[in-house]
Amino acid sequence: MLSPNSSRRLGQDWKTTGTAGSLQSLKKFNNQDFSRLRASCLSQGLLFEDDTFPANVSSIGPNLLSEDKLWLIQWKRPTELQRNPHLIMDGVSRFDIMQGEIGDCWMLAALGSLTLQKRFLENVLPKDQGFQNDYAGIFHFRFWHFGDWVDVVIDDRLPLLNGRYLSVHPRTSNEFWPSLLEKAYAKLRGSYQNLHGGYISDALVDFTGGVQLQFSLKNPPPDLEEILKAADRSQCLMGCSTSGQLRNIELRNGIVQGHAYTITGATKIRYKNGWEHIVRIWNPWGHGEWKGAWSDDSPEWDHVEPKYREALCRDKDDGEFWMSCENFQEHFSLLYICNSTPTFLDFGGQNRTTWSVDRHIYQWSPVVTTGRNNYSPAGALSRNPQYFFKVTDYDPKTYNVVISLIQKHADNTLDAQKLKIGFLIFRENSKVLKQDFALARDVTNYFILSPGTYAVLPATSEDQEFEFLLRIFLKHQDYNGEPNYPLSSMLPKDTFTDLRKTTPENSDEPRLNQDSSYKTIFLRYANQGSAIDALQLQHLLNEEVLQDETASLGGRFSFDSCRGILALMDLGSNGRLTLQEFGSLWRHIAKYLDVFKKEDRNNSGYLDVSELKSAIQTAGLSVNEQLLRLMALRYGDATRRIGLSDFICCMLRLETMTYAFQNLAEDGPQLSMTTMEWLTLVMYS
Repeated sequence: MLSPNSSRRLGQDWKTTGTAGSLQSLKKFNNQDFSRLRASCLSQGLLFEDDTFPANVSSIGPNLLSEDKLWLIQWKRPTELQRNPHLIMDGVSRFDIMQGEIGDCWMLAALGSLTLQKRFLENVLPKDQGFQNDYAGIFHFRFWHFGDWVDVVIDDRLPLLNGRYLSVHPRTSNEFWPSLLEKAYAKLRGSYQNLHGGYISDALVDFTGGVQLQFSLKNPPPDLEEILKAADRSQCLMGCSTSGQLRNIELRNGIVQGHAYTITGATKIRYKNGWEHIVRIWNPWGHGEWKGAWSDDSPEWDHVEPKYREALCRDKDDGEFWMSCENFQEHFSLLYICNSTPTFLDFGGQNRTTWSVDRHIYQWSPVVTTGRNNYSPAGALSRNPQYFFKVTDYDPKTYNVVISLIQKHADNTLDAQKLKIGFLIFRENSKVLKQDFALARDVTNYFILSPGTYAVLPATSEDQEFEFLLRIFLKHQDYNGEPNYPLSSMLPKDTFTDLRKTTPENSDEPRLNQDSSYKTIFLRYANQGSAIDALQLQHLLNEEVLQDETASLGGRFSFDSCRGILALMDLGSNGRLTLQEFGSLWRHIAKYLDVFKKEDRNNSGYLDVSELKSAIQTAGLSVNEQLLRLMALRYGDATRRIGLSDFICCMLRLETMTYAFQNLAEDGPQLSMTTMEWLTLVMYS
């Protein structure tokens, strides 16, 4: 268990990280900077060689091949293999992928699904690289790694065995994005050997930063069809797998045992005098298909209208096939669905809902066991932190809470998957309601919980200590009035305030536009669900407002500036903002953000003095030249340019003080100064 001193140190490290690890501020894997390394190679006329993932046996792994084969491995660059190599040709498609000798179908099945969702694909596969311009033998890819987006740099030397690709190879001989992306993922996980066998659920999360759930097809939930429809509607990544002790054994019906596949589509089609639900599946081998009903040349297609048959049926040996939902459940064992938030659980006649998420990184201690896999919450409570949350909305027919727990092994090896981890959920001052433990990197489950306060206790049955990432997803409606049960995420009872970091798991677009309701944002950060203090306001503004690179160029919101903002909006003079006070602040911020973007015509991330003057006028306020100069001095940098965060602080103060003067003037004739004299006094102080 962490001592108080080590708890404090961990919290300080987490706090100083800021937004590092986001898509806007990537962490550099092994501290390698792609742009700097490429520029250095270009200036010296060299091709990059990656010493941290070298072209030798250590990058392959000692147990993937026999010793005699390991020494036969050759490493060659695409420029040595093809006269005119390309990173991408005619776009990115699942049909570009053909699995090689390594048993990483689980990773390639997730990759095949990734190619169908551009919003996720662009996060993983940067566009600033290729073989035609600024080629220096260096490439980079991005993955979500235990709560952070990391940029992984590689050289383009690929392993070959007896002249054949050891790893994935592209269907088109001179297109290399699949092989290079696979190499970057192997580097992230330690070696190619660590790709030989794995879980599609892990890869789906690593490619999206999202939350995944697994559904048994042998004992499916009663609303599985509704979940599939919702997953398709919300553009989730989906995969499936077959069971079997012997892996990669192809049965006579064409289905491979112990193998992972991608789900690429699902539809309801008119068949004879009724309807048939069919699902489309792709094999990462790039060949090998189902031979039963609804396969490429099956007679079922003869009873489908020609326009639908031509649109759906693709008679090619490309690994993709259709089958009925009934056969799908019969021949496959698990369904995997992944998205940024669990939108695949939003189905039925629900009103518009949103999901919020709390993230917690900490270290755990072993849970006390009582034998026969029974876990004692009483013993665990004394050693591990508890995480509290409040359920706000409740419908007995729909899921409203998802708990995801991910373990991080110290050396990032597959040994982490051998540890049994899980969590217990219990109501405040009550017995354990739910518990979920499994031998997996990621234990995630979904629940229907009635309104109230709950605690989550992460735990492991192993006698080890290492880090975990806990994410609590909660569904809530867009309220028309004040919520009866405001959402709250509370700190572990035995940790420090700076250990907490709450980050919405969304895409890299500005969240100011994604969340139409300020209440949704307030509830993510509110202390006990009722108020926001200066530190929480600082986290909120930096994470919700400064999303794109341009917005953050002018600097972040400091703690002192957030204390100033809070003082301006704190009508109760208690050092906190209520929901109503925050709503007023959020509307002002939205207005100032629009004004800033309009006046920052060159997208520099700053306003000069003339642009500041125009912005003030656009906001419906007025200043004279003396006050304008003082504002530029007070809120600007050395060249009197003002970034977005300082602009918002400045405008909040200017508008608030302008109206304060007007109110004072209305109260009586005793005020003996002009508006500009008043503003000059308060704006430069």
